[in-house]
Amino acid sequence: MARKRSTTTKVGRDAKTGRFIPVKEAKRRKSTAIVQTIRRKSR
Repeated sequence: MARKRSTTTKVGRDAKTGRFIPVKEAKRRKSTAIVQTIRRKSR
C-alpha cells in the first residue's frame, strides 16, 4: 500500500484577530503576527 505524501505550507497569521496575512507581512511584524507551518494532505 502506497503512503500518501503530505506537503507543508507556510502561512502568516495575525495574532490579535487570527486572520490570515501574507508570510512576508508576518515576518515584518514579529510582535503581532506569527508564521505557521500547515500540513496539507495530497491525494
